[in-house]
Amino acid sequence: MTALEIARHLSDQVLRPMKAVFVGKEEIIDVMGIALAGGENLFLHGPPGTAKSALVHELARRLDARAFDYLLTRFTEPGELFGPFDIRRLREGDLVTNTEGMLPEADFVFLDELLNANSAILNSLLLVLNERVFRRGRETRRLPALLVVSASNHLPEEDALRALFDRFLLRVHCGYVPEAELSAVLEAGWELEKSRRAALPSVGLSAQDIRTLQDALPAVDLTPVRTAYLELVARLRAAGMEVSDRRAVKLQRVIAASALMCGRQAARVSDLWVLRCIWDREEQREMLAAMVQETINKDAPESGDHPQAHGGNAPDPESLARDLDALSEAWADLALGVAKDRLSALAARVPWVRQTETREALQEKAEALWRRAGA
Repeated sequence: MTALEIARHLSDQVLRPMKAVFVGKEEIIDVMGIALAGGENLFLHGPPGTAKSALVHELARRLDARAFDYLLTRFTEPGELFGPFDIRRLREGDLVTNTEGMLPEADFVFLDELLNANSAILNSLLLVLNERVFRRGRETRRLPALLVVSASNHLPEEDALRALFDRFLLRVHCGYVPEAELSAVLEAGWELEKSRRAALPSVGLSAQDIRTLQDALPAVDLTPVRTAYLELVARLRAAGMEVSDRRAVKLQRVIAASALMCGRQAARVSDLWVLRCIWDREEQREMLAAMVQETINKDAPESGDHPQAHGGNAPDPESLARDLDALSEAWADLALGVAKDRLSALAARVPWVRQTETREALQEKAEALWRRAGA
């Protein structure tokens, strides 16, 4: 199969059936598909019981690939992930790791509660996450990992953990589904329990197919989005988002992956939707989504755009009101350009609020701030 055929197969035979099973998790599943196609690490954040682990296990179950998953604690040792030393070789004076069935041989890696890990694990994983290289003593080898996913119900606070968190290019929040969808969740969850007792039919996607898809990323033409992408990165940095040069370069892979997943060899501005998933803190999610959406909305929707580009989640009115009030209080301390940029991002979210009265009240708050800006 060609790369575009593999992308279509991944979307139709893996991601779409998962969306039918995991109600209300469509965006998360699409981001998982982008991370897999782009070969970049993905971090799932959310409270317990929101199907984080189930989503990852189901994706691995539907692919013909070697999987490794582990729940980390403060006491996890490197040997539990990478394998023990080979005793026979050790007797001969060689420090060689027996990696059979362990992380170094896996195509698909899931590290649950990664942020519980101790310093010994963190140091071992940094190279794995960043360069797909396993190094232990004098032993160094390339890893076959196509995708590394981690999940946690909290975000990092310590510097060492933040360095590890930074290796996850994409982050997505996994929350509880709205109460109105709970009935559908229960029904779909029960069907999933039934299906797990039976072997899934093969979807015909191997680890090598995914590698073929990842190898095709450099052939995607990013020229059509270069200007919009540069402007968006500059705006995000001006708004206080930490988009390093390294991350800006790597994000091009997931932009290209979005194009391939839509059956295109050239990127569009709509493919920048993946930048909604680069937040560092919870409070950045709304602002980031608004700024990305504002960039996307400058181009008219086209057939073949990624479905997440124009869908998005409706903003939380209470969160939006708090953000507008916080901006009003901090207005005098901000440079005018920065204040206007943040206001523009928040104001772009207001029209998406569903309740009419709430939307109009938020619009009044935004207009009051625009008057302070002299606009």
